[in-house]
Amino acid sequence: MAISKDKKQALVSELSELFAAAKGTAVAKYQGISVAELQDLRKNAREAGVTIKVVKNRLVRVAMGDDKTYKAADTSALVGQLLYAFSSDDEVMPAKVLNEFSKTHPSLELVAGFSGEGLTQSADDVKALASLPSKNQLVAEVVAQLLSPVHDVTNALSGNLHALLDGVEAKATA
Repeated sequence: MAISKDKKQALVSELSELFAAAKGTAVAKYQGISVAELQDLRKNAREAGVTIKVVKNRLVRVAMGDDKTYKAADTSALVGQLLYAFSSDDEVMPAKVLNEFSKTHPSLELVAGFSGEGLTQSADDVKALASLPSKNQLVAEVVAQLLSPVHDVTNALSGNLHALLDGVEAKATA
């Protein structure tokens, strides 16, 4: 069913806002996915802070052309029935959500992606991005590395203190 020109303009402006705010965008073919499965994907994405949109590729090209960041992006991979995953918080999360869903639903196939800087990413780049740890995991690893010397010094000092107390206790009982 054809949509009116006003609705198309509203969709293009919504997509423009999503692209402008997005730190990362992932694109996947969804042919062969049922409506119930798409609803599950949307639910998983919502929980991860990702927005899923299913729109015509032509409207996406228009929205990207309106945004100065994405104006020069290569859109040749945007062919067929595609869904778009946007995240304004995390660069990795759109790719991670789609990749996790594609493990249980092989008919969902990653096609391309776009970085927040407007760079086009291939399907292999998006899969590699999906294999990275999340932002929270990376922050936790950095904090653990920074606290490692403190824990080592604390453990060394407490070990010597325990040995000293054990020696004093042994002398006292003798």
